[in-house]
Amino acid sequence: MNEKSLKILEFHKIIDQLTEKASSDPGRELCRSLLPVTNPDQISSHQAETGAALSRLLKKGSVSFGSNKPLGRTLSSLEIGSCLSPEELLSIAAFLENVNRVKSYGRKEREDAPEDCLTPYFTMLTPLIFLSQEIRRCILSEEEFADDASSGLKSVRRAQTTASERIRSQLNSMVNGSYRTYLQEAVITQRNNRYCLPVKAEYKSQVKGMIHDQSSTGSTLFIEPAAIVELNNRMKELELQEQEEIEKILNELSSQAGEHVAEIAENQSLMTRLDFIFAKGALALEHNATEPLFNTEHVIHIRKARHPLLDKRKVVPIDIHLGKDFDLLVVTGPNTGGKTVSLKTVGLLTLMGQAGLHIPAADRSQLSVFTEVYADIGDEQSIEQSLSTFSSHMKNIVRILEKADADSLCLFDELNAGTDPTEGAALAISILSYLHERGIRTMATTHYSELKVFALSTPFVENACCEFDVETLSPTYRLLIGIPGKSNAFAISSKLGLPSHIIEGAKSQIDADRESFEDLLASLEQSRITIEREQQQIAAHKVEIEALRRKLTAKNEKIDTVRDRILREANEQAREILQEAKDVADETIRIFQKAGPGASMKDLEKSRDKIRGRINDKNEKLTVKSPKRNSKQLKPEDIKPGETVRILSMGLTGTISSKPDHKGNVFVQCGIIRSQVNIKDLVPAEEDSFPDASSSRTGTAQMKMSKSFSVSTEINLLGKTVDEALAALDKYLDDAYLAHLPSVRIVHGKGTGALRSAVQNHLRRTKYVKSFRLGELGEGDSGVTIAVFK
Repeated sequence: MNEKSLKILEFHKIIDQLTEKASSDPGRELCRSLLPVTNPDQISSHQAETGAALSRLLKKGSVSFGSNKPLGRTLSSLEIGSCLSPEELLSIAAFLENVNRVKSYGRKEREDAPEDCLTPYFTMLTPLIFLSQEIRRCILSEEEFADDASSGLKSVRRAQTTASERIRSQLNSMVNGSYRTYLQEAVITQRNNRYCLPVKAEYKSQVKGMIHDQSSTGSTLFIEPAAIVELNNRMKELELQEQEEIEKILNELSSQAGEHVAEIAENQSLMTRLDFIFAKGALALEHNATEPLFNTEHVIHIRKARHPLLDKRKVVPIDIHLGKDFDLLVVTGPNTGGKTVSLKTVGLLTLMGQAGLHIPAADRSQLSVFTEVYADIGDEQSIEQSLSTFSSHMKNIVRILEKADADSLCLFDELNAGTDPTEGAALAISILSYLHERGIRTMATTHYSELKVFALSTPFVENACCEFDVETLSPTYRLLIGIPGKSNAFAISSKLGLPSHIIEGAKSQIDADRESFEDLLASLEQSRITIEREQQQIAAHKVEIEALRRKLTAKNEKIDTVRDRILREANEQAREILQEAKDVADETIRIFQKAGPGASMKDLEKSRDKIRGRINDKNEKLTVKSPKRNSKQLKPEDIKPGETVRILSMGLTGTISSKPDHKGNVFVQCGIIRSQVNIKDLVPAEEDSFPDASSSRTGTAQMKMSKSFSVSTEINLLGKTVDEALAALDKYLDDAYLAHLPSVRIVHGKGTGALRSAVQNHLRRTKYVKSFRLGELGEGDSGVTIAVFK
């Protein structure tokens, strides 16, 4: 990619944001060197790495690579067998400990967890724990070694302690004995690492020994008594032996580290790469970015795109498409309306995508691979080169026209502005026609009305505008493709208080054709606003109709369920009645057979009354008692089709659907059941004091039905882990299928796509799921899956 376009589109600011996300110096250096690439396979690989890092950051949180310091000179010293300093060895130990933490971060939480493209990086890390532990055991800090770092060092320090105690013992006896009057203070001090006493200058001849120093006033001499000179010499010898032992320890540790130079170098390369990849993931997380889909057909379709350098809480997302139905997009509209931002958004997001960075746009946005992105944006007036604004832009345009080809993306802001409007418009049309004929994907902003007409009259060229609200005198920053924009100069001036006679005078200066064209644009804009409002109303009505349809479907299913239950219970009761009748008949026969010919009529009558009583009791239980009413019983002439009546024996309310026959029988429609009953069993519905049949259900029946009736048509899995979500989804699908719901809406969100993949895999394994699909625009987009039952 050419440096000029990278600078114009502010790609370096994205690199600065990326560099801040890295936690090590080598990682930051790698971030600074990032450039867009043109190989589709490389782009796909880099995007996959960014996506994997983003997924891990969402699941596990951040990871630090801060101990990954530049180790080039240290490793070079090890390769030639040099001895490292304590500081260098401690840096290696800290680095290896960081490698161990990163490797632990990369381990799978479960054995069955899927791997991603970062797994090989974590697998190849070699923590060399034994080496870092040995360095930490021996070296406590840059200036301190552990006593047990080696047996020789331990022995020397033990001898040092003994010699120091002997020296102090002798000096203490001198301080507290005969030398007390000769001393400036009763203390033991050191000069040149040798133990001394602070002797008054006038008594120096009384204390035999070596003078090492004197005070600034000369009143105190620091004398090493002759009695401890030999012991001080021994301490000096022990210090030299200690330094020799430390050198041996450093040589040994350096030798051990030298055996693993290749592993340490490989670790640093992997850690630097991982730091860079996780910086890309952190940037994607900050921008709420998604992975774009790349194609080689030069088709761009960015959904809900946001410029990454603007405040994401304030920026208005835009939809941009180019390359499928048209290869040249002409954007018009007032100043500060968002034309240049739209232009830069397309260019910058293309560069970010080809650099392996996720883009701040909606899921499933598409980008194409371009070998070059050319941009002519901003004021490039140059006093030093004696170039005007127009000249500097034209020089850049000439360079673009020389180098651009079918694999390039060209972006022009205010094409040919800064010169005579008539000549500038003609030049602009000629330049765009040249690019259009060569099939070069181009996007240009302009104020020239001639370019609007050119876009309207030329195939595969499209108009677009940045919407402006004249009422509030403010842009909405929405990009509307397919609609040419207006400058709205007259409307804005009028709103700001410019006298109407001046505006009318200005309008008279515009030729009739141009005024007619502007009026046409205003009419189109008004029509668009009206259509948008109507579409919003239609969408609202669609949602309402869909809700009513679901409600009706659920109601019909409920009626079917109730009908099936009533028929099932009726059949069960009939079977019980038949069985009881058979039992009564059998018992009656046995009684008469047992009585024989000589039986007493009194006993037989008594048995018959007993059996009759049982039958009557059963009939009383089965028959719905007629309510008390003052009105007369219905007569045949009172029966009219369409009237609402109640069937006393069944306890149901229905509508008469026929006239009575000669026997007084009529057909009554009770829901989906059509029954033939006698008019003697009917009463007007308003006179019936019976409660609704549904109220006579037992608590058990209501409990059985309540679950089916209360199953929602939607389940929300947001905030759940994959395991929790699948458990809840499995139970919900069973309930929904038993409740005879035709389809359900599963809300899993967009995020990294892991939950969405798990849900769809589960749906594939569920036998009673007929099909499923991602939600359409208005249904929740890719954050929702619609499942249809068999």
